[in-house]
Amino acid sequence: MNILNRIDWRLTFILDVLFAVFLIATGTSWLGAIVITEILFWLVRLLWISQAMLRFILRRLLHMIPIVLAVLAIGFLLIQLAPGDMFTQMQLRPDMNQGDLETFRRQFGLDQHWFIQFVLYLWNAIRGNFGLSITFRAPVFALVSQRAFNTILLSMTALIFSWGMSIPMGIIAATKQYKWQDQVISVFAFFGLAIPNFFLAFLLQYVITTTSTPPGTWLPIAGMMSIDHGSLSAVGRFFDVARHMILPVIVLGTAGMATLTRIMRANMLDIMNQQYIVTARAKGQSERVVVYRHALRNAINPMITILGFQIANVMSGAALTEVVLSWPGLGSLILSAITSQDLYLVVGSLLYSSVLLVVGNLIADILLAVVDPRVRIA
Repeated sequence: MNILNRIDWRLTFILDVLFAVFLIATGTSWLGAIVITEILFWLVRLLWISQAMLRFILRRLLHMIPIVLAVLAIGFLLIQLAPGDMFTQMQLRPDMNQGDLETFRRQFGLDQHWFIQFVLYLWNAIRGNFGLSITFRAPVFALVSQRAFNTILLSMTALIFSWGMSIPMGIIAATKQYKWQDQVISVFAFFGLAIPNFFLAFLLQYVITTTSTPPGTWLPIAGMMSIDHGSLSAVGRFFDVARHMILPVIVLGTAGMATLTRIMRANMLDIMNQQYIVTARAKGQSERVVVYRHALRNAINPMITILGFQIANVMSGAALTEVVLSWPGLGSLILSAITSQDLYLVVGSLLYSSVLLVVGNLIADILLAVVDPRVRIA
């Protein structure tokens, strides 16, 4: 503790830059280097800023390990219960020798019990070897990392869209209760709750196709990039991807936005009837101050609790939306891996998805701990 007190924690920002440069120099992408560096050094800075928060985060990270292991074990077991394996389709090829297939199975360890395969996979994964995809003839880690970025980009944008829209809509619905603004927002919310994501995707594709000649000229209906994406400038590429994201973000964000709007409206109505709100009004404070300074701050705390569930819902909903709208993310990769029984690709995708979901819940827990100190004490 004394040693920590003698060191200015702001010096870590210099080490921060140096470590990021080191990672980039060793071949890590600039985005990955920044993310890894910031996560690592903000954990270090918590030694000075809040050791209670650091203990909370480390405890939550330890809780992640058995959850991820359990998901991986269940995934391994389920893929083993299915008839055949990833080499079964090769048996249909007339030029394939049966002896060679058995050799492949022994090399991949498929002739052993599933639990032994699972332990061997974990041992190899710890050493950075996540296996080889038979379908794509490429390392699983490289494949999944590339697709995971697309899924994270889509999911996070949809999450920001749904939260950015639902909070003001919930406030308006609560402050204009039973008026036409509340009725319009309620109809929109019930529509978003009732319509499945895949059906909304088909519906919007139909609308865009029938209102443009040739189809998809005013808004892309599938994919992540245009054909001429490579010839565009950096700014042009950014807007090209952003334009392709509009449809999937609307599809993914609508259901979450509808749920959050109803919850925000209920929270605001509950808070607006509290005694301290009546007291604030009796003191002559304006309605704007009462709503945005006193009511909103307390109404938004329960919303943070469900952020983790929202991340899980968006990530799981993204899989089907990606397939329908041809978005090159983890969803379409997992579907391809399952249909071809590509064991290591299925498990690698499950591992990545599980870690993303658990990390999303961890972020929600950290935000809740920041706004509610009782969580840290518990």
